[in-house]
Amino acid sequence: MTAGRDASDAVPTRAARGVPTARRVDHVALTVPDLDDAVDFTVRVLGGELVYRLPPLSHDDDWMREHLDVHPRAAAEIALVRLGPTTNVELFAYSSPDNKASPPRPHDVGSTHLGLYVTDVDAAVAAVRERGPWHPYGPVRTVPAGHPAAGTRWVRVTTPWGMPLELRAAPASLPYERHTPARRFGPCERWYNRDEGSAAAEPLPGARNVDHLAYTVADLDAAAAFFTRVLGAELLYRATADLTDPDLAQALGVPPGGTLHQAALRMGPTDTVELNHYPHPGTRRDWPRNSDVGGNHLALYVDDVDAAAAYLAGQPGCTMLATPETIPAGPLAGDRWVYVRTGIGLYVEVVHMPDGSLPYERDTPARRRTAHSTRWWDR
Repeated sequence: MTAGRDASDAVPTRAARGVPTARRVDHVALTVPDLDDAVDFTVRVLGGELVYRLPPLSHDDDWMREHLDVHPRAAAEIALVRLGPTTNVELFAYSSPDNKASPPRPHDVGSTHLGLYVTDVDAAVAAVRERGPWHPYGPVRTVPAGHPAAGTRWVRVTTPWGMPLELRAAPASLPYERHTPARRFGPCERWYNRDEGSAAAEPLPGARNVDHLAYTVADLDAAAAFFTRVLGAELLYRATADLTDPDLAQALGVPPGGTLHQAALRMGPTDTVELNHYPHPGTRRDWPRNSDVGGNHLALYVDDVDAAAAYLAGQPGCTMLATPETIPAGPLAGDRWVYVRTGIGLYVEVVHMPDGSLPYERDTPARRRTAHSTRWWDR
């Protein structure tokens, strides 16, 4: 990777407002081909904890299209895994007459990956390989001098559903920090899945927390502006990487050639988002639907779902799906939520859950990572 633009660019480093009443990223949602395999990987291999699995979701009317933007006869299975101290991962497996069964490639628009912060990348890779047939895209690499994150060691490995997983370790300080007071989140002192500090499963060696969530976007300037101006993210840095290096392209899982453009942003009190734009012709240009394998959405915990949804729906290119509704019964009774399809293709959910009094809590000691008293600009 080579030096790129930093936080002095035209994209604002800090939004003046952001989403009204937002507290934090509530969960990251991923659509997988097989829910059992995905739960097994996130729990047994990565050291998460299954919090709940919901009854199958389907409707005989137009509810699925209106609320989730999928085929009316689509059906979904849903599970939530607590992945370390900060992150909820919501896993969907859809059956649908029109879904895409092959996941987007890393350079396709709408592709996503998760990154885990580990203190020893080599030991974490060895543990992943011991726990199943999941292999690195290439050798462990170090971000070179001149890059805003120089000195970071990283590698990507496969997951059962075709999404890359990045394992990353960074020096105590990074070059970009000389140019902005904004900081990436973490690393946490230790890995745990419950608020009292225990880990329900064996984490990867040296695991600390989810380091970042990454999206591949069609227009990096537009996506970075949306995250900062609309969602309330802080720009950390912009960077580029030369993809004519075939070893780097292999490590990223993309075709060689051209230049990768990237932006890193702080997203609320406990999350970092990376946006990537790849130059390759022939890539998918449409964001995957929620029912497609590789589909995804980003959920924000807010105090006032109606105000947050109205704000997002008023932004250029954004459309609210149906209207906010409150789940009347079942494991998540009291959850108020709605999806918004954004101008960059990403689906954003705004959600308010009465954590501490949700019915699922009666049957398990596992708990979602809640907002508690966090505020969006807590650092």
